[in-house]
Amino acid sequence: MTDNTLTPITEQSALEDFCGKLAESDFICVDTEFHRETTYWPELCLVQASAPGVEGLIDPLAEDLDIGPFLKLIETDNRLKVFHAARQDIEIFNRLIGHPPGPVFDTQVAAMALGYGDSISYDNLVQRVLRRQIDKSSQFTDWMRRPLSQKQLVYALGDVTHLRDAFLIMREKLEASGRMAWVREEMADLEDPAKYDTDPANAWLRLKLRTPKRDYAAIVVAVAAWRESLAQELDKPRRRILKDDAIQEIASQKPKTENEYNQLRAVPNG
Repeated sequence: MTDNTLTPITEQSALEDFCGKLAESDFICVDTEFHRETTYWPELCLVQASAPGVEGLIDPLAEDLDIGPFLKLIETDNRLKVFHAARQDIEIFNRLIGHPPGPVFDTQVAAMALGYGDSISYDNLVQRVLRRQIDKSSQFTDWMRRPLSQKQLVYALGDVTHLRDAFLIMREKLEASGRMAWVREEMADLEDPAKYDTDPANAWLRLKLRTPKRDYAAIVVAVAAWRESLAQELDKPRRRILKDDAIQEIASQKPKTENEYNQLRAVPNG
């Protein structure tokens, strides 16, 4: 950062220096920007990180930049990783390092213990805890495009600077109220590798079965597994392969011929 101008980290030496500063803290606040509209696997576009006295942006799309030093920092279990609405961020790191990073602290979960309500948004949390307003005009940025504007970079960095300040206040309140132990128990679910399982055999668990009939359920399981495998292989969203409604209709109608299959309303071109 020079003359209040934000510049994402694109050089290896700068990344290693940044990670060294982050490593001095017992916690790191992390957020990610990613692209997933046209793919099965999320493509990491930007990493935001902060700790007391240090904050920065890492550009994983930068040519020749290896984000391994940051992943190593995330992977260590002696440092708390702080997120807000952590599920998708952890999913990304789970794929990159082979397991969920831990221990984690999700301020959205912690907010429930402090009486801020269920599934509070980041901007509402910042407003209630810090009395700050977030300019959300950059929230629909295409984070794959380069260069990113100063407005977009400031918005992205705010995702971890406000988070850092809110976490410090929330941690103090949780410890004072004796609720930190409950929050830690809730975090165990986010740290469970099974939560991020992408085994096609388990893809049917995402769907709500309309009937307990065995033949119907067996078809749902088989078709969901086929869709998941193909989506992963082609790196396309599940819905681009076959929509959920189509799986349900196939299982209910049990088409026996191609013509019967093509007559199904939920099936593309049917």
